[in-house]
Amino acid sequence: MYIALLHYPMYNKRMDTVTTSITNLDLHDISRAARTYNVEGFFVVHPSQNQHNLLNEILAYWRQGYGAQYNPDRQEAFSILKTALDLDSVIADIERETGNKPLTVATDARVYPHNIPCYKMKKLIFGEEQVFVLLFGTGWGISQEFIEKCDYILEPVQAGSDYNHLSVRSAVSIILDRLLGEFWFQN
Repeated sequence: MYIALLHYPMYNKRMDTVTTSITNLDLHDISRAARTYNVEGFFVVHPSQNQHNLLNEILAYWRQGYGAQYNPDRQEAFSILKTALDLDSVIADIERETGNKPLTVATDARVYPHNIPCYKMKKLIFGEEQVFVLLFGTGWGISQEFIEKCDYILEPVQAGSDYNHLSVRSAVSIILDRLLGEFWFQN
């Protein structure tokens, strides 16, 4: 299992397709969640070289700089973080690493006609010899056109509330637990 945090093509609150900025909190919290659930790699995907420069400065601080000495746990969490300019690069990197082309699993707060429930996705993950990459979006979510090209679209996180606007960091943690966490239920 791999995960990728996409920054393009994202919606803004007016549903325009935009490129969002990398945020420091996303890097830290998602890296920690990914490492906790033994994800093979966490890709931060952004088309801008300027954003990659910022990302590389942050990573250098926590991997080799003072942050690595100050907080070895954070250094370990960041050890699985990789960067990419686009999803095609992520897929190629995973294919080189595993010998298999990964299946893409989009996540979104919106419901699609062919969403796959978490329990079914979990069965696929643990029952198949297949590589998966979970795609998470920033801003107001991944564009519909992009999502519909994915192999699977995971059902949204439902909390039984009429409010559904989790931070991507929270959504990643919940979804990783549902898909890779303990088998505490039977379906």
